[in-house]
Amino acid sequence: MNRGRQSPTSLVTGGAGFLGAHVARALLERDHHVVVLDDLSGGFRDNVPGGADFIEGSVVDADLAAELFEDNGFDYVFHLAAYAAEGLSHFIRRFNYTNNVVGSVTLVNEAVKHQVKCFVFTSSIAVYGSAPPPMREDMRPEPEDPYGIAKLAVERDLEASRRQFGLDYIIFRPHNVYGEYQNIGDRYRNVVGIFMNQLMLGLPLTIFGDGEQTRAFSHADDVAPYIAASVDVQAAYNQIFNVGADDPLSVNELARAVMTAMGVQGELRHVPARNEVVHAYSDHSKARRLLGMEPRVPLAEGLRRMADWAKDVGVRSSPEFDAIEVTSGLPQVWLEG
Repeated sequence: MNRGRQSPTSLVTGGAGFLGAHVARALLERDHHVVVLDDLSGGFRDNVPGGADFIEGSVVDADLAAELFEDNGFDYVFHLAAYAAEGLSHFIRRFNYTNNVVGSVTLVNEAVKHQVKCFVFTSSIAVYGSAPPPMREDMRPEPEDPYGIAKLAVERDLEASRRQFGLDYIIFRPHNVYGEYQNIGDRYRNVVGIFMNQLMLGLPLTIFGDGEQTRAFSHADDVAPYIAASVDVQAAYNQIFNVGADDPLSVNELARAVMTAMGVQGELRHVPARNEVVHAYSDHSKARRLLGMEPRVPLAEGLRRMADWAKDVGVRSSPEFDAIEVTSGLPQVWLEG
């Protein structure tokens, strides 16, 4: 057990992935001892920051989780591991709930047993469904896809664990975060990364429907540091926070902005619309008030920084998801090579 350690010890799940890698770095800068747990299904070993201990494994592995908590005596858990593909989640329901609910509860169990000081969970704007934007934390969640349902289930479990066991938590609902370390080779999620990868491959940018659906895109540097710092803000405990950018733009506008950042004039390929929320962005006044959150990275600058990184790492590819459970209505573009 590490309770005598001066620096806090934190577990970061998904720390080889995108947002998790940024949170792990932010925690190291705050003098935490960081242990990263990641199964590398969507992340990369070289995303893990130097100074962090890396364990390859899954959050659904209850024996591994028990061993990690016993050996490290975590003060804090930052749970960012998830298979975060909202659209695909309709077609991988069992996989979605196993990884995103059962895996989360596995960690909650260990957090309770080992008296973790605070469990920080990244939920999603997906819990709001098609509520009118800007979504606020006091709105009734009405998720419309299995991914959002899974995230809401974990939120509810944390609330119940607080009542039953006294486990403190902080819940973040981020939306459309982009930046360095994103898996640009994943065809099912992370539209900014998908666009950059397609441009480097000389392919047209794939847009579902007319492209007039709107989102607000946030660079990771405007999100991860606040997640890392939240455990030192007592007023944040047992609260839910929206985190992200304030200014929405259409996917068509985003495509043009990405082309500018990459210095490549590509083409747009509109494919049939999929079942998704059309307009999704949230209100962040609570995060500003309690966490001092203020976005500082303009979209053009953030895209340029990510574009420079993407060009440096080059084209990436991820294996096609081979565990589709329901194929009825699966978008044709996801069946293409």
